[in-house]
Amino acid sequence: ARFETCWPALMKDSHGVIIIFNPELPSHLKEIEMWYSCFVQQQPLLDSQCLLVAHHKPGSAGDMENLSLAYPLNKLKLIHSNLEEDPEDVRMEFIKYFRSIITIMNESREREEMSIIS
Repeated sequence: ARFETCWPALMKDSHGVIIIFNPELPSHLKEIEMWYSCFVQQQPLLDSQCLLVAHHKPGSAGDMENLSLAYPLNKLKLIHSNLEEDPEDVRMEFIKYFRSIITIMNESREREEMSIIS
């Protein structure tokens, strides 16, 4: 929170937000609601422009399947990263996410161009 003065500069013209958190820290689960509110809802970005990454530290006994987030976070795309076990899965999810952001950017640019023409 001590960098809040920088947030407007970080948010300016952003097309996507990736929030990485430790699902084993209850404080993180509260904080991601604040990050989502500030960086996604207030921009406003679409939920599809936000990706949640629950990062599990090596050797952590985190239960990957039963992480239930409250509304509105439960509407977001959530991936679990555990780089010991599945780095390839995480890489594929990032690629899918970036492709979706590029699609959204292209669509909005086309809409802008059409509005200028008409």
